[in-house]
Amino acid sequence: MKIIGVEQFGGPEALTMLEAPEPHAGPGEVRIRVKAAAVSPTDTVLRAGGQGRGQIELPAIPGMDAAGIIDEANGAAEWKIGDEVMAVALPLGARRGAYAEYLIAPADSLAHIPEGSDFAEASTLPMNGLTAVQTLEKLNLQPGQSLAVTGAAGTLGNYLVQLAKHAGLVVVADAAGKDRALVAGLGPDYLVERGDDAAQHVREFSPTGSTPSPTPP
Repeated sequence: MKIIGVEQFGGPEALTMLEAPEPHAGPGEVRIRVKAAAVSPTDTVLRAGGQGRGQIELPAIPGMDAAGIIDEANGAAEWKIGDEVMAVALPLGARRGAYAEYLIAPADSLAHIPEGSDFAEASTLPMNGLTAVQTLEKLNLQPGQSLAVTGAAGTLGNYLVQLAKHAGLVVVADAAGKDRALVAGLGPDYLVERGDDAAQHVREFSPTGSTPSPTPP
């Protein structure tokens, strides 16, 4: 199969198209014919040798998120050939990352693509969406409490703002000037200018950790 891999760690030029043995689903696994894979900051760290150096088999295959179509299912009764799914990949694991023609995934590490989403959109969901959900679960904030989201223009920040609003939280988000319209469209209660003094601006809305009744950003 074709992969986008790294034989020597480095900059973007280290990524190259290579051939690798075609994998097959083991017990409790499915094989996904990858239609789209997301590019995340963690992938650039792996490519540059910032993680996994000396621990993983080369060529390394980056990519933590994929979307595609199941074409093998080995004992995974909940899935069938032709299902359109999105999955989390583990570049440091034995099955390696998502920049590949085929990805092998445990049956419990994938989900159906949301209705109305295409493969490219769905491939951005698994890692960032799961991180956002787990963040809110760990914080365990109650409706009416406040959450400040930095980096709100990024994919994780996008999901956090929207999920927090859905949960009834008061959201203060930061945005650089060029991203203000994007972040405002996510629905935060307050917008602050991104920068070294963003925390100070957040405190203008929430001096004691709570916020007044919101006004449109």
